[in-house]
Formats: sequence, C-alpha cells, structure tokens
Amino acid sequence: MSVTTEKIDFKGWPNSYRMTNGEVELVVTGDIGPRIIRYAFAGGRNVFKEYPDQIGKSGESTWQNRGGHRLWVAPEAPPDSPITYAADNFPVKIKLKAGTIEATPPLEREAGLQKQIVLKMAASGSGVEVLHRITNRNAWTIELAAWGVTVLSPGGVGITRLPPRGTHPEMLAPTNPLVIWAFTDLSDKRWQFTQKYILLRQDSKIATPQKIGSFTGDAGAADPPRAGRKPATSRALEFAPERQDRQMDGRGAGSRVDAPGFITPVARAGLARPPSATAGGPRTWRLAIPPRPRSRRRDRARSAGTAPDPDPNHSSCPR
Repeated sequence: MSVTTEKIDFKGWPNSYRMTNGEVELVVTGDIGPRIIRYAFAGGRNVFKEYPDQIGKSGESTWQNRGGHRLWVAPEAPPDSPITYAADNFPVKIKLKAGTIEATPPLEREAGLQKQIVLKMAASGSGVEVLHRITNRNAWTIELAAWGVTVLSPGGVGITRLPPRGTHPEMLAPTNPLVIWAFTDLSDKRWQFTQKYILLRQDSKIATPQKIGSFTGDAGAADPPRAGRKPATSRALEFAPERQDRQMDGRGAGSRVDAPGFITPVARAGLARPPSATAGGPRTWRLAIPPRPRSRRRDRARSAGTAPDPDPNHSSCPR
C-alpha cells in the first residue's frame, strides 16, 4: 500500500498532518513544534504520551512538554537557557513530498540554531525513518548534539543493549563504561541486569527518578520485551522521568536509561561549524506486535486437531 498524507485538525491544532501506509499512522503538528504527537497502528491507541491540558494550545512564552516526539539540543542546559528549553510554540513550515514530511520551525534567534525533522514512512510495515537536523546559523562554532526525545504513554520497559560479551582471559580489556548519578540507586526493584542487557521497568507508582549511562557504540537498542506498540530505535534508548532531569550524560556514556516515564534516543555530540553547518542523523521507529497469549484449552484442542491454525497476523494488544 502506498503512503498517503492528509491535513487534519488534531485536537485543536488545525494545521496537523496525518501520514499512513494503512498499517501504521503518525501525526505531525504544524501549529507548534514540530512535534510528532501521534504514532500508532492505524486507528489504534497512541503509543506517545499526550498532556491533555497542553494539547491544542499554542503561543505560550515558555517551553511546553505536550508529549510526543521532539528535537532538542544536547548537552542539556538549564530551563532558563535558550539552548535546550527553547519555546517551540509557534507555526512550523511543513513541506510534503512523496512519502515524506519535512517540518521546519522558525529560527531560534537567541541560540542561533535552525532545527528540522524529516519523516519518511515505509510503504508497508511499521518502519518510520526520523531524521533530525540542527543547523548552526551563528558566526562561531558550537559543540552540540541532536537529541530526539520521545515521550511514551505509561507502561513498558527501557532496554539498553550492552556490547558483545566475551570470556576471560580471552578478552582482558574493558568494553564499555557505566555512569551513575548521585541519585542512582541500583537496589531499586525497577532495575534488572542481565548478561546482554540493562533493563528499567516503568512503574507509575514510583516517582523517584533513576538513571544510568552506558557507552554502547554500535550495539544499539533492543526492542522493549512483551510490549507491543513501543517504538524502537536503531540506537540506544533512554527511559526518563515525567519531569525532565536537568542533566545530560557525560564521563564516556553514550546512552542513558532513566525512570519512570519517557524513552528517548540518546544524542551523539558533534561540532557544528559556521557558516550553516548541520549536525544530526536518522533514527528508525518500529511497532511490535506481541505474541498471542497461550491458552491451555486452545493448545489441547490444537493437539487433538479440533482447533484452527493460529493467525500469524493476530494481535492481542488492546487498541
């Protein structure tokens, strides 16, 4: 099926754009942001968080969370700085191409930075390529990273995949650092450490933040387990609290896992040299359909030859 794009009114934002291939859909705002405010199976439940009191509004003088996916600048600066928490509450220029949406907000004059998000949806399946661009319009060099932040609806597990494991004494050199913050508590029951992964489970009943950093190199990120409709990226994920932590990874960490509310692809630093140098790169999202829960009665019927073969396209996820 081909990819189609239409202009819609999304909950009070009349200049929003819905892109779909018939299997999945996303919505990009043109009145603010840009924000990718919706990503879901077609007609299904939004996997992105929406803050109802902020949806459909615009023109605020300060930065608003709103939910969805956004493009930020790293390293994270304090909220009163124009670098990270720049207000994005104004109209966005939307350019439509075949299977692509290009969203360009106004120049952030205080920071001298021009952001852009380009979306390209696969003709079939759930794949969406998300390209982040930050262009330096200043007359001087800036060290920064394009930081894509995705606010997910509650529930799920954040996973960071560790570099390939080895054996002793065949591999004596360290493979990656782990970075912790002053508030990191490794005895927190939300953590799970395995041979190949670090997992952090989201729990809405626990408000205290957790964070750990890890340099994963090309190890990338793993799909969240047993949780359909959780977007995966081609790189590491972070799982962050509903209030933004005021710091970015350092000390050699290239990915981050936080709790209890967001998942974001972690930024990679680079130099944006003048004039008009651009930093950024693509990410890939996918939605997973979890396996159908097993039923002892169905298994007995299947063994007896009285049950139909399972439908490989069946999804047991609520929509």
